[in-house]
Amino acid sequence: MEPLLFFETHWLHEHHLVVVAYTWFVMAALALVSFLATRRIRLLPGGFQNVMEVIIGGFDALLTDTMGPQGRKFFPLIATLGLYILTSNLLGLIPGFESPTANLNTTVSMAIVVFAMTHIVGIKIHGMKYIKQFMGPVWWLTPLMLPIEIISHLSRPLSLSVRLFGNIMGEDIVLGVVLLLVPLLVPLPVFALMIFTSCIQTLVFMLLAMMYIAGAMEEAH
Repeated sequence: MEPLLFFETHWLHEHHLVVVAYTWFVMAALALVSFLATRRIRLLPGGFQNVMEVIIGGFDALLTDTMGPQGRKFFPLIATLGLYILTSNLLGLIPGFESPTANLNTTVSMAIVVFAMTHIVGIKIHGMKYIKQFMGPVWWLTPLMLPIEIISHLSRPLSLSVRLFGNIMGEDIVLGVVLLLVPLLVPLPVFALMIFTSCIQTLVFMLLAMMYIAGAMEEAH
């Protein structure tokens, strides 16, 4: 049993190092694309600048529609999460690469950032009155409402992280099986479906993050 335990521990350690390496690869790729897009900014964009302006403009429109104009202060956070998640999701579709978002450590870390930001914003805007939302509308409901609200809020990072991790991990497994069984033209429809799913999962994570933060901003009562 000891050699088996050593092998499993060693494999997990090596796997985590691989995930970290892919995470740094995604960050380096995004930094390079950003540099290429902004090194020569023109009024009539072309190439990388045009592509990046469309993506960033779409993120800005989504943020404004979801949170209103006051939500633009959170644009750096939401846009960074969106670009990183989308790139990481799509990276796993390239044979030989692995999606960092197919690892629970990656998704949990992003979910914790959103969770912390939600309550930091709530306390910053409403002060200690923000805590009253956990206690219910009347004082005698506090013993019932307090555990319900705490569980509800704690389930948010769990939902964010597990949903993204499960879907992307499932994609990688399905892709590996399909490429193993039918490695020629048959996987093309599967690729198209996975690209669509990767975009949807990015959108879902961003929307939930914006809704959580917007809800904390509106908890005036």
